[in-house]
Amino acid sequence: MPVVPIVLRADHLTRAVGDRKLVDDISVAVRCGDLLAVVGPSGSGKSSFLRLLNRLDEPSSGTVFLDAVDYRQIPPCELRRKVGMVTQRAFLFPGTVRENLCFGPRQRGEELSEGRLQELLDRVGLPGYLARDVANLSGGEAQRISIARALANTPSVLLLDEPTSALDEAAKSGVEGLIRGIIRERGLTCVMVTHDVAQAARMATGVLMLEGGRVFKEGTIQEVLHA
Repeated sequence: MPVVPIVLRADHLTRAVGDRKLVDDISVAVRCGDLLAVVGPSGSGKSSFLRLLNRLDEPSSGTVFLDAVDYRQIPPCELRRKVGMVTQRAFLFPGTVRENLCFGPRQRGEELSEGRLQELLDRVGLPGYLARDVANLSGGEAQRISIARALANTPSVLLLDEPTSALDEAAKSGVEGLIRGIIRERGLTCVMVTHDVAQAARMATGVLMLEGGRVFKEGTIQEVLHA
């Protein structure tokens, strides 16, 4: 069998604020096309860990390797294009869907073609939404657009911070299916923080369970969630 390359690797990642270690010596590797679910009780360091993966927060020690390159060697803007993020509540800029999708590529001097814009909207199940004002989108629609906006930057890794926790069951199911489809089609590598263990079991290829900022358990769904 071919060896699947490691896309993202955290190496002894630590973040301390004062005397408190929010993230404490975490090392983990995520391979191409995998979805790593990060689970654990509230305050266990899940979101703090995720924010270190694209330098929204700076580690106190340790580092992250993206495609075997130390991410401190990658300019932050380029890093956040390559390591996209979707948050719990869709953070969209005021204006139209088109303006939101075009924002990231324009920052690097690239204009998305009409075909590419339509393709992004088709992929997230919202064809014909280009001219819509984002203020008029439902929660589920806004989250789909935020995923499309991250995909417009052609990331290597997608970070998902509780991406469905603000949605109703129907919208949640739709966004889960969307994420699974994108992983399958593109071989996209994902790290997803979730408080929903059933969701982790449905979606993930591996699980990292945190407690007090440290790794409590790591392994397959079977090893971590069903042990």
